Amino acid sequence: MTESEFPDANRQFPYPPDEMEDLRQAIELLFFAYRDFTGEPDAILARYGFGRAHHRVIYFVGRNPGITVSQLLDILQITKQSLARVLRQLVDEGFIEQRLDEQDGRRRLLHLLDKGHEIEALLTAKQAERIAAAFDGASPEAAKGFKDVLRGIINKKDRGRVSGKP
Repeated sequence: MTESEFPDANRQFPYPPDEMEDLRQAIELLFFAYRDFTGEPDAILARYGFGRAHHRVIYFVGRNPGITVSQLLDILQITKQSLARVLRQLVDEGFIEQRLDEQDGRRRLLHLLDKGHEIEALLTAKQAERIAAAFDGASPEAAKGFKDVLRGIINKKDRGRVSGKP
């Protein structure tokens, strides 16, 4: 790689060194937390031949029964082609069903089937256990602050999508 491929590589950070170090530490904490937060679910999903895209679809269909394909695409920010592949597998293997919208026959509404509810509950329980353990070691104010920081990282247009919003 040449220097010209990364024109900003040598620029100065807009934060003082001490603040930049704090920000780098936060980046690393997010990286390792995400790695561990997804690790156990990834192993479970792999047993089914699924990946993180399957997990996201199962999770958001479970949280939003009757969600449309269009709404799911908007949440996940993936291509129609990527979603179609994942959704086809989940439908074919009996985790999700697509129902036609009675008001608009062009729309497909997504619902978890029994297998979908079972795997969603298992994956969510594993992740909830990890978060609960972290919250147990923190004050209620710290837990609220953590959620406030995460909400601040989310793009403004999507912050209202999070349940329990302030």
